[in-house]
Order: sequence, then structure tokens, then C-alpha cells
Amino acid sequence: MRIAITGSTGLIGTALARSLESDRHDVVRLVRRPPRAGEVHWDPAAGEIDAAGLEGLDGVVHLAGKGIGDGRWTEAHLREVHDSRVRGTALLGEALASLDTPPPVLVSGSAVGYYGDRGDEVLTEDAAPGTGTLPDLCRAWEAATGIAEAAGIRVVHLRTGIVLAPDGGALGKQLLPFKLGLGGRAGDGRQWFPWVSIDDEVGAIRFLLDRPVSGAVNVSAPAPVRNVEFVKALGAELHRPTVVPIPRFVRRLPLGVGPLLDTLLFWSTRAEPRALVEAGYRFRHPDLGPALADLLAH
Repeated sequence: MRIAITGSTGLIGTALARSLESDRHDVVRLVRRPPRAGEVHWDPAAGEIDAAGLEGLDGVVHLAGKGIGDGRWTEAHLREVHDSRVRGTALLGEALASLDTPPPVLVSGSAVGYYGDRGDEVLTEDAAPGTGTLPDLCRAWEAATGIAEAAGIRVVHLRTGIVLAPDGGALGKQLLPFKLGLGGRAGDGRQWFPWVSIDDEVGAIRFLLDRPVSGAVNVSAPAPVRNVEFVKALGAELHRPTVVPIPRFVRRLPLGVGPLLDTLLFWSTRAEPRALVEAGYRFRHPDLGPALADLLAH
């Protein structure tokens, strides 16, 4: 297969490209710098994309966008996050729709942030969106694929959970404080933690490229855990105590830090991957303990 990837240098994109290439698939990377062989230029901020370089694709995986946790939640930062994701998705969709032979499938990034903070409610793909900054962003992000869908391209919205990988993402950032014995639950620790291993994130994307699935797909493990369970499991795997809780007063911190930590640590999103399971995907890491043991053994 010939698969184009945006965001190919990110945590998920890097792992996906490596997986595809190891199976001798042809990966076309969309890049902002001057392209080399096997690459296609695009610059969402400038509205530029070399559509001709996208002819003859078997699929596109769209993962690019400024990280929501890459800065304080100021108005300027959130606008940049919104524009990079929504405008970038619309630009890509327009380019694909304009092709003589559009690719059959576009697997486009989204997040379980679509559902917001929902307590113990079980959230499958047909659950209503939440309210607030992240749910609004995810709705606009998904809607931006509309022109691709109208052109007959099968579109999948990856509502990804918290991706666990030892070399980046949420797990990578927590390893040092946990190794120092500074890990602990957030608040009372009862909030649901919708995790997925990097192996299953990549596996699910590759599965969705091949299967006749469209629309929203929750990419999270079938056995979500509460925050306190995640903390205990990580501490046990690292052989470290987890007795330093993160207090809820961080919600009141200034300059956007509070809302960011509130979302990442205190929101409860009990997402379940019904669409993936019903389509026949088999998780490599359905349970947290073995997943952490496998990831941290590398």
C-alpha cells in the first residue's frame, strides 16, 4: 500500500510510519520544509499543499496539529491549536477531494476529549459531545473532513485516548517523577483514565485503513481504569511508592495552567472502544498491568 501521513514526526506518526515501512509499505510524509524524495510539501498555516503529490494513494492518515499541552492555555495558544487542526484538516480534505482519483480512505485524528468530563457514564461512539474548549475543538476538527466525505472518501475519526509510550506522551512525562517516588493520584483518583498503548494505537490505525469502518471510533483500551488504579499500576511496575497526591487546588492556578491540568488529570472520560471491538480488532494490550510491563521492558 501507499499511505500518506501528516504528523509523521510526532509520537504516533513516527511509530505508524515505522510499522508500515517494516512491512514494506510505501509511506509518503507530508512536510512543511522543502520535501525530499517520498515527501510532499504542505503548509496549513499558509494554505499550501502539493495536491499532485497525493495522487495514487491507498489511504491517508492525518495526525498533524499543534499539541494542546505544548503551552499554557492562553487565548492565543488555543487559537493556534484550533487553527492547526481545523484549518489543516479542511486544507487536506479539499486537496484530496480535488484529485482525479481520491484515496479510498482518510483516517483523521480526533480525541476522547470530544466527550468532556462525564463522571462514570460509559461513552461509546454514539454518546453526545461534551461542552467546553476541548469538546468544541474536537467537533470542529471532525466536521472539517466534510468535503472529503462529500467526495466519496471513507472517513474515520480517531477519538484517541491517552497514548502510553515509554519515549513520549503522558507516560514518558510521568516516568521521572514516579521513579523519584513523587507519583500519586490526582484528587480522589476516581476519575476514569482512557488509556491505550502505542502498539494498539498503531494497530488500530492500520486495522481501520483496511476495514469498511467509517465515522467515529474510540481508540482506547477495552478495560479503562480509574486514575488511582493507573497510579498504583505504574508505581508497582517501577517499584516506587505512590503517596504524593496532586491536590485539586491546581484548578485555580493562573495563566492557563489550571484548566490544562484540570483537563489532563481530573477529567473523567470512561470511553469504550465499541466500534473497534465490533469490527473485530483484537487488542495487543487490553489490560493495563501487562501493557505497562511490556512498554517499560523496551
